[in-house]
Amino acid sequence: MTRLPELVIKGGSVLTEDGMARLDVRIVDGRVAELAADLDGSTIVDASDAWVGPGFVDLHTHLRDPGELWKEDIGTGTAAAAAGGYTAVVAMPNTVPTIDNAQTATYVSEQGRNVGSADVYPAGAITLGRQGERMAHIDEMWHAGVRLFTDDGTSVTNSSVLRLAMEYVKNLGGVVAQHAVDSSMSATGFMHEGAVSSRLGMPGIPAVAEEIVIARDLALVRLTGVNYHAQHVSTARGVELIAEAKSEGLPVTAEVTPHHLEFDHTDVASTDPDFKMMPPLRTADDRQALADGLRSGVIDVVATDHAPHAAREKEVPFEDAPNGVLGLEWAGPVAGKIIGLDPTRFFAVMAVAPARIAQIPDHGLPIGVGNVANITVFAPAETWTPTTTRSRSRNAPYFGMSLTGRTTATIRNGRVAHGGAI
Repeated sequence: MTRLPELVIKGGSVLTEDGMARLDVRIVDGRVAELAADLDGSTIVDASDAWVGPGFVDLHTHLRDPGELWKEDIGTGTAAAAAGGYTAVVAMPNTVPTIDNAQTATYVSEQGRNVGSADVYPAGAITLGRQGERMAHIDEMWHAGVRLFTDDGTSVTNSSVLRLAMEYVKNLGGVVAQHAVDSSMSATGFMHEGAVSSRLGMPGIPAVAEEIVIARDLALVRLTGVNYHAQHVSTARGVELIAEAKSEGLPVTAEVTPHHLEFDHTDVASTDPDFKMMPPLRTADDRQALADGLRSGVIDVVATDHAPHAAREKEVPFEDAPNGVLGLEWAGPVAGKIIGLDPTRFFAVMAVAPARIAQIPDHGLPIGVGNVANITVFAPAETWTPTTTRSRSRNAPYFGMSLTGRTTATIRNGRVAHGGAI
């Protein structure tokens, strides 16, 4: 076996098992070997003025492989992930073919090992072909390593099928995640239903389209006891429903995307297709509730919903454009702006909680001797303006924005996946 290079991460504030400490980190053969002050080494990763913590983990990444490689592939998608500080991503199953069986799940995992700059863990579909009619091959996907199941891109509307899947996943010990947007209320809409959609004369999607799905699902969680994860929560009432479920003791977690934290429906007034997404950007009050929920812990994680589309697909009238926006390279700065200068909470929402929810080993751990070196170096005060991306696509509203906070190095399994070493 080839011995991995020895690295020293020097000069940073390190998230250890006992909290933040000003220490250097020695990495030998892929694992943390020493934590101490003033370490020397032949290869140095400069962490001056930076936080050093567990590599980010994304619960919600669209890698488009198999089937839509003109948008993204596992190589380009994980390169973008590494540039954003991610050492692991959960790949959504709305591929062509759908990840609804062990063979396709195994293909995605193997591609991650072969060409990935971050570890790739496939999510499995809840229903065959994400058609919502018959339960997918959950048992065989479980044995192939899948732990999170979702029909992301569509909501499972058949309550009987969803209940059955929840019972299966509960018995296995996995997670059911839901794209909580009622399809009958969203099919003819293009943006949030409100003052801006009225002014534009554009059909809207009401907030209740999310809230009735979450409420229905929580009733099924009470019945089945399954671990349930609400994807891309976008409304104030959605946050309230999650808070009520948690206070009741239900096994519920939730995510918010960077774009729902950074933008609202007034940005859609430009009719720039890069602001078209599902669920749509909501009101300023909804956006504030999401930020408050993230700070309070009602919302557990920031998840990117990184959704690449080719330029020819997005450079069309707003109504004709597909939903989706890139997010892997800019989630850290957005989360940092909401969380503030609290590195423990920052790494909780970006790494610790998502790794725990998705049951991903060797990720989301404090920097401790013996742990696999999956580490992000994040400079919270560095300002920068994105102009390029490692993704194959460019559908993002972040280009040209001034951002504060930047990943300066990503260490995946003991190797530098992004950034420089001296």
